[in-house]
Amino acid sequence: MRDANTGAGIEAVIFDWGGTLTPWHEVDLGEQWRVYAREVHGIPVESADVSDDDLAAAHELADRILAVEAEAWARGREDHSSARIDDILAEAGLDAEYDKALLALAAYRRFWEPHTFTDPQVKPLWEGLRQREIRIGVLSNTIWTREYHREVFARDGVLDLIDGDVYSSEIHVVKPHPEAFEAALAAVGAAPERSVYVGDRIFEDVHGPQQAGMRAIWIPHSDLPESQIVAVDAHPDAVAHQLLDILGIVDRWLAADA
Repeated sequence: MRDANTGAGIEAVIFDWGGTLTPWHEVDLGEQWRVYAREVHGIPVESADVSDDDLAAAHELADRILAVEAEAWARGREDHSSARIDDILAEAGLDAEYDKALLALAAYRRFWEPHTFTDPQVKPLWEGLRQREIRIGVLSNTIWTREYHREVFARDGVLDLIDGDVYSSEIHVVKPHPEAFEAALAAVGAAPERSVYVGDRIFEDVHGPQQAGMRAIWIPHSDLPESQIVAVDAHPDAVAHQLLDILGIVDRWLAADA
């Protein structure tokens, strides 16, 4: 019999990032690229002294990048291929290493910063899982780099609690492709049948891990746009209305598995 207090029945809990480890925010996806494009065109953030031609050129660039990004995410939902921010910018006709592009990327990140803060319940949750000798992983569909995500976790004081993390920008597939979950399981050194995935999307975060042999916990509070929802007949193994609920769910499963 496995000891329910040691976490022997569950080796790892792996988490989605946006809308799961960060609270769900409504974000103007067009504005992220307008901020970027204004920097590329040298338009000060709050300047009123801007020609109509310069502003129109910046908005045209922003619309072009947004269209490329939207297409990349659509491909991910259809064929599960991944994308990187540098590739999106290149496809939109930009050199990501150009000086103004580097400044623009900094402005883009400043736009996103308020939406990246880690939920306050993450640290006590992860400390509770560690006390149960359960490993902690992160698997995120993202165009952003590993370094950027880890900077966010370090800023919020939880990076040292992560045992393994995988970002779709560094592999060739996105969730719900089984290989994404296999990469995350390898990163934490856990078997699928002894692992749990936590996320806010039914297609990517419930259907995906269940197809890979994992249990899935759904966080049901993200107000997803219709364009991002893929209909699928999948049902979570448990629902957590707040992150700390996961400790009780895990404890019930440990007791049942013992």
